[in-house]
Amino acid sequence: MRRPHIRRHRLAIAVAVTTAATFTAGVAGSASASSAASPVAAPSSSTSAPQKAVDAARAAAYAHASATGVGKKDTLKATDALVDPDGRQHVRFIRTHRGLPVLGGDLVVHLTAKSAYESVTRAYRHQVDVSDTDPKLSAGEARTKAAGVAKGHAGEAELVVDARENRTTLAYRVQVADSRTAEAGGARTVVIDAATGAVLSNAPVDDSFLSPTVQAKLRARGERLNPATGLATPAAPATDKAAGAAGFPSAATGSGASFFVGSVPLSTTRTAQKSYTLKDSTRGNTETRDAGDKELQKFTAGKAFTSTTNRWGNSTTSNRATAAVDAQYGISSTLDFYKKAFGRKGIKNDGRGAHALVHFGKKVGNAYWSSDCGCMLYGDGDGKTFAKPLVVLDVTGHELTHGVVDATANLQPTRVDAEGNQFGEPGSLNESLADIFGSSVEFSTNNPKNPPNYLMGEKLGLDQKFLRRLDKPSLDKLEGTVDYWSKASYDAEVHAGSGVSSHAYYLLAEGSGKKTIGGVAYDSPTYKGSKVTGIGRSKATAIFYRALTRYMVSTTDFHDARAATLHAAKDLYGAGSTEYKTVDKAWSAVNVTAANAPTAKH
Repeated sequence: MRRPHIRRHRLAIAVAVTTAATFTAGVAGSASASSAASPVAAPSSSTSAPQKAVDAARAAAYAHASATGVGKKDTLKATDALVDPDGRQHVRFIRTHRGLPVLGGDLVVHLTAKSAYESVTRAYRHQVDVSDTDPKLSAGEARTKAAGVAKGHAGEAELVVDARENRTTLAYRVQVADSRTAEAGGARTVVIDAATGAVLSNAPVDDSFLSPTVQAKLRARGERLNPATGLATPAAPATDKAAGAAGFPSAATGSGASFFVGSVPLSTTRTAQKSYTLKDSTRGNTETRDAGDKELQKFTAGKAFTSTTNRWGNSTTSNRATAAVDAQYGISSTLDFYKKAFGRKGIKNDGRGAHALVHFGKKVGNAYWSSDCGCMLYGDGDGKTFAKPLVVLDVTGHELTHGVVDATANLQPTRVDAEGNQFGEPGSLNESLADIFGSSVEFSTNNPKNPPNYLMGEKLGLDQKFLRRLDKPSLDKLEGTVDYWSKASYDAEVHAGSGVSSHAYYLLAEGSGKKTIGGVAYDSPTYKGSKVTGIGRSKATAIFYRALTRYMVSTTDFHDARAATLHAAKDLYGAGSTEYKTVDKAWSAVNVTAANAPTAKH
């Protein structure tokens, strides 16, 4: 993955609320899950409900400072507010201290239906306090240091308080563009100690599907990813919903000939009598554009795809729109999954669609989620190891889920090396959730030419036939993914470590042992040979989604994730339910238990 370790300070904060209607769908993920849950009647919706929840949560955070860690010099800014059908409220905050953004200062305040303080989920437990905000290092010195470390062009140096790793340090945050240490000349975010000049972190800004380590291994082996699509079918005739319409622009339905999923319908925009744009107004203006083989960092700099026929692509690289067909289809499928399963409207739950830039850069063999751009970036392949664009459905579902995590828990790795490889349990959990929901996108879409399964990247053409898998993660020899938790997980590379929570999810959904699902054979083991009977994919996915959006923060590790999913299962199904008990069994089956929980963050 290629994602920012440190975000630039958000100047504007959008407060989102899940209404009673959307929450019912969002919590359960299916009718069966909804009927099994036991929320009380939903409160009437009100436009003032979000602000009331935010105001009450903010007041509670100060009133319960010993629990929340919020001091008189702190200011809280809400990034999300969720109101449950029974009236309980969950408000997510980022904070500033003495006017400076706090890295690692995020928290979620939980309130009862009567807006009384209930509990808090916070990233770090120590008190944040800096007595002096005058840096010894100048902003210019910080920029020079950051540019040298990241080998690029430094932007503005912003003063922040770094509260990560149980420290409280005045620091500069600098974004460095055109970094020669980042793939495709991307950017890196560097955090510099404002007193000593020490580098506190140095991370790629964008989130790549294939890690630098995996790319190096593939190249060393001489392995060539050349997915055989075999789907060169012509696009079906287009139908125009806007025919006879009085004005433009208006919604239309076209068709695309993709690389990986054959002929697919595409919602487009009719801009004139015989002119169409690959822009979907029915999904918040979701759009795919052509980066023109440039490393664009702004979506608006891309060239819109247009057509006079409303037919797109030809299933081959000879037509530049083919990659756009797969990208647009993957984004639409991902947005549809989140809306149908959870009532989530867009990646940030703000009603906006998602964007993509295809043909990104020259000879770029990867796909990325870019938080700065707010879009997917797809390279065309490097012509050696990667022969085709990585516009596969589960890749898109995986990467857009990083955007959902960005907008909610914002899980962060604990460290990043010079090559951009990330380490630590929160980062591993981030990768795992991207795999879990990326797989769920396949199941939700249920395209017979892209059959759903618990494998990730099975269409990439790898010798091991997949990149990762959820039932027995250790079958991924390329990344060295693990099945069970151990103390080594504290500093595992995030793709390798992701197997712990992915395995727990699979066991919760499908159970242990041998079974065949959708024509794929699975045989999921457990840590001490215990037997787990699954509760079904819909319920398992609902539990993990609720845990992510309400009970996870930037530092959540695997033991925290166990507690979060138990809390979510209790909310949905009750503490004495089979679902709650199976969550506990699934985590125990991957060696994550209350008994072996660490006493401090690692």
